[in-house]
Amino acid sequence: MKERVGVFGGTFDPVHVGHVTAAVDVRDALDLDRVLLVPAGEPWQKASRSVSERDMRVDMADLACADLVGIEVSRIEIDRDGPSVTADTLEALGAVDRELFLILGADAAANMSTWKRLPDTRLLCTVVVVTRDGETADPPGDDWKWEQVRVPRLDVSSSDLRDRIANGRPIDGLVPAPVVRFIYKNDLYTSA
Repeated sequence: MKERVGVFGGTFDPVHVGHVTAAVDVRDALDLDRVLLVPAGEPWQKASRSVSERDMRVDMADLACADLVGIEVSRIEIDRDGPSVTADTLEALGAVDRELFLILGADAAANMSTWKRLPDTRLLCTVVVVTRDGETADPPGDDWKWEQVRVPRLDVSSSDLRDRIANGRPIDGLVPAPVVRFIYKNDLYTSA
């Protein structure tokens, strides 16, 4: 029997309760053995903004997942040189005894046409789109293995959290408590 592994990539700058909820709900809905949070090493699609240091983002993800069953952090993109390309990551994680499920938000799914190596991605995984409040997402073409999992709408985003911190507003409840402590201890996001 193949191990069923979710692959949930992102910048996670910072990781928040929406990320955690999506990972847990998809793991449960699709009966996955585990879900890997994969912080992007070099997020080429976010080149227009400053991104926190790689190891800081991994540390925050580790703290967010520490007590969650079946949710782990993978350094695969952090430790690899060059841009973070989904197909490269899926190839590296692939194995004969493993079935991969790529977890995306509806916004990321809508942006798939801009991805590098998109045709290869189709062959490497089942895409799982996390939807909220009636959102839907269509595959970027024919012959995709495609699932949708509905999760609760949590109106939280990493960009809003960075803005809240820069403006002295609280993030408690929006970010797992150990991550909140890490952010303030390391003085992250304090300048807009």
